[in-house]
Amino acid sequence: MNRLQAAVGHFKTIKEHRRVVRQECFKLGLYYQGLTHDLSKYSPIEFRTGVLYYQGDRSPNAAEWEEKGYSLAWLHHKGRNMHHFEFWQDIALDKSQGIIGNKMPLRYVAEMYCDRLAACKIYQKDKYTQWSPWNYYCQSAKYLTIHPDTRRLLEKLLYMTGKYGEEKTFRYLRYLLKVKKSY
Repeated sequence: MNRLQAAVGHFKTIKEHRRVVRQECFKLGLYYQGLTHDLSKYSPIEFRTGVLYYQGDRSPNAAEWEEKGYSLAWLHHKGRNMHHFEFWQDIALDKSQGIIGNKMPLRYVAEMYCDRLAACKIYQKDKYTQWSPWNYYCQSAKYLTIHPDTRRLLEKLLYMTGKYGEEKTFRYLRYLLKVKKSY
């Protein structure tokens, strides 16, 4: 595949991913987040990596990481997008605890959930099932530095999607966002 084909393919992947996340965020009343989701993917550092490592069936950042041991695009992306739990990692007040995950605001957990569903749908295409986001999460769950409450909610949402489907999970998440306003 030449660079032009990779650029076009990567652009289409971003566009489709953002469209799916936007639809899902709109279902939750998260209009601004839906409209602005992942705009940093169009920045030079992220888009260039997307073109250089484009495969179409997984994140180019993973391929860059496998080659270099790090991904500049991912470091840039997670530092600018609050729907990634990695954005919320910091040194604990008690420095002996090292780096910890801080509790994410509910609206960003909701966007993270939408992001994970969309990524699975875009990359897995016709192989996607309602268990896909849960299964993908489980591949790395034990390695994640994430606040325990955020982890519990994310796992609950992904498991609910697998067991009961998106409609029931979105209904529950709308309840949390509009009525309970916390988790």
